[in-house]
Amino acid sequence: MDITAIGMVEFNSIAQGIDSTDAMCKIADVTLLVSKTVCPGKYISIVAGDTSAVQQSVRAGEDKAAECVVDSFMIPNIHKSLIPAIAGTSSIEHVKAVGLIECFSVATLMEATDLALKTGEVEPLRLHIAFGIGGKAYVVLSGDVAAVNAAVAAGSELAAERGQLVRSIVIPKPHPMVVENLI
Repeated sequence: MDITAIGMVEFNSIAQGIDSTDAMCKIADVTLLVSKTVCPGKYISIVAGDTSAVQQSVRAGEDKAAECVVDSFMIPNIHKSLIPAIAGTSSIEHVKAVGLIECFSVATLMEATDLALKTGEVEPLRLHIAFGIGGKAYVVLSGDVAAVNAAVAAGSELAAERGQLVRSIVIPKPHPMVVENLI
């Protein structure tokens, strides 16, 4: 399968989220990357595939549960390192700087992360999606200080425009124990 896009629907009902996820998977040839409960009692489903399949899938999830949709997105032409970040398989050898973007919304964080990855020569160390942190989400990016600054600024601006930015920070030369605990 050619993965060029990702999409997500966030539901305020767990039962309806599971039912809508089934519809999302049945309507188009997509890969279900994430389908789980998140705090505070919501349900998210993230799918990947080609752009038209992801559009169909997200639309099906939204249509099946219009009254339960909290947020959704579809990102065409995703950055290649976003999928490993979602899957939790990213790894980086030498960390010169880390940047963090923290958002109130999972959907906004995913879009901000994609923009940040496309802005600077950075790699995601971790993408934490709403589990155990009150429904918020954050990403940890790594690269040289200038690239991390540019990436975090771009992603943070997008999140701030949507009223979803909690905080963003860049840490030059983070202590190795801090980096180890971030991964």
